[in-house]
Amino acid sequence: MQRIPAVDIAHPPEQAAPLLAAVKSKMGMVPNLMATLAIAPSALQAYLDFSGDLQQGTLPARLCEQIALAVANRNGCQYCASAHAMLGKQAGLTENDISNGLGGEASDPHENAALRFALSVVERRGQVSDRDLGAVREAGFDDSEIVEIVAHVVLNTFTNYLNNVANTDIDFPVVSLKTA
Repeated sequence: MQRIPAVDIAHPPEQAAPLLAAVKSKMGMVPNLMATLAIAPSALQAYLDFSGDLQQGTLPARLCEQIALAVANRNGCQYCASAHAMLGKQAGLTENDISNGLGGEASDPHENAALRFALSVVERRGQVSDRDLGAVREAGFDDSEIVEIVAHVVLNTFTNYLNNVANTDIDFPVVSLKTA
């Protein structure tokens, strides 16, 4: 049972109404995460702005979805794992890529380095080692891309934590988390 209820999307708070309408227009639906965020319209606006701005970054959508899967699994967020499995398919991930992403791995060495770095950021709460930073640079990521990886970790951690607190009802095909 959801512990923080989502807003009634037919009667959202006035400030949230245009935001939810934009989400529905873009996605064809209003995911329960967005309806839950709409309880605090400023939080929904912040999420949409941050997410939208990151979509304009240089990291490919495929890698962004792999990062989201790895971070969701590490943070124990089944909602985000399920949502990003679907979004990952839309970004070109195969079932195998999704499974590997949940485990924090990718078959491509470049992508794998990004995932390992992203998980180091999560596990060490940003206190990564020089070795961690050196490894992602050695794999070909420049400082701009490294900052984007960190930004994706932060954005996904925000939604992971909110979904874990709220126990958001999953409105995507459910994906099981991987155990370490």
